[in-house]
Amino acid sequence: MKRILVTGGCGFIGRHVVQELVEHGYALCILDALLEQVHGSEAISLPAGAELIKGDVRDRDAVAEALQGVDAIIHLAAEVGVGQSMYEIARYVGANDLGTATLLEALIKHPVERIVVASSMSVYGEGLYATPSGRRVDNARRQPNDIKSGQWNPLSAADESLSPLPTDEEKPVDLASIYALTKYAQERAVLIFGEAYGVDAVALRLFNVFGAGQALSNPYTGVLANFASRLANGQRPMIFEDGEQKRDFVHVRDVARAFRLALEQRQARGHVINIGSGRAYAISEVARLLADAMGVPERLPEILGKARAGDIRNCFADISKARELLGFEPQHRLEDSLDEFVAWVRNTVAIDRGADMKRELEERGLVS
Repeated sequence: MKRILVTGGCGFIGRHVVQELVEHGYALCILDALLEQVHGSEAISLPAGAELIKGDVRDRDAVAEALQGVDAIIHLAAEVGVGQSMYEIARYVGANDLGTATLLEALIKHPVERIVVASSMSVYGEGLYATPSGRRVDNARRQPNDIKSGQWNPLSAADESLSPLPTDEEKPVDLASIYALTKYAQERAVLIFGEAYGVDAVALRLFNVFGAGQALSNPYTGVLANFASRLANGQRPMIFEDGEQKRDFVHVRDVARAFRLALEQRQARGHVINIGSGRAYAISEVARLLADAMGVPERLPEILGKARAGDIRNCFADISKARELLGFEPQHRLEDSLDEFVAWVRNTVAIDRGADMKRELEERGLVS
């Protein structure tokens, strides 16, 4: 039986990854700092046989302890949140990049067969676009003056309107936030290390992950959790810009399966792979779908007409590579999974901190 270390294994995605691996016969060790912003006062429940070591991934001793007898690693431990990363810069760089560096240094003395790291769609910046003539545009970026004037969609160099396309892994990265910078540094460090030391390395670029178990009281977690927290507290979901920006929402159980497949499929070695649903959803549409599922259709989203620093307009996944290399196929569509998500929300304490998040960003000049 192979033993897998999952860093950040008590987090939202981590718990589902651990469950997926246990169900497929793996032995598990978990290293997690159990941060209050993520976990609050919740009790941690783990599958039978999973060992938990409480510790920060930057702690060399904790990492060395966690690596004993390990065959492979899924590296999830990271600070998550585009907005917060823009003002808690040292915190994000420390946890994400120094944490990954500490783990990789430890692997020199405790080598493993494979390491799979969680990266993010945020590394792309804007997704792929096409001009009216069909020309591919992979370097679209919005200009601050355009955003301030309410021109939310990026334009071509010739001021042409652009149509968003599914984003594939060939699109060059364009790092628009500190969070994106740290995630790209994580994936590159793992792939460089793997090539140098003969360790199979895989990076999964996750799109917007949703499902039961998200931290509803953490305003820097996923957008669906933020909307649910607002609605559960009798408030309207807050949406920046005009609500027509498009994202890809992938169920956490699909993501957990993708991590297992990335451990198992030999041909994934050395690759960066998108993990999403392959579908595009307007953010305002998602808010309305959730309000309907929660029985409060009258609670329409509050469209703020303002943009956050580091946000992009459109990005949704082309998952052809995941299908080819991992045999990955999403099984849980957003619109078919909301009843299950809502049932979980109704049995969970949700403290709405969305207004606090907005105020913190505004006080730092990160909303325009």
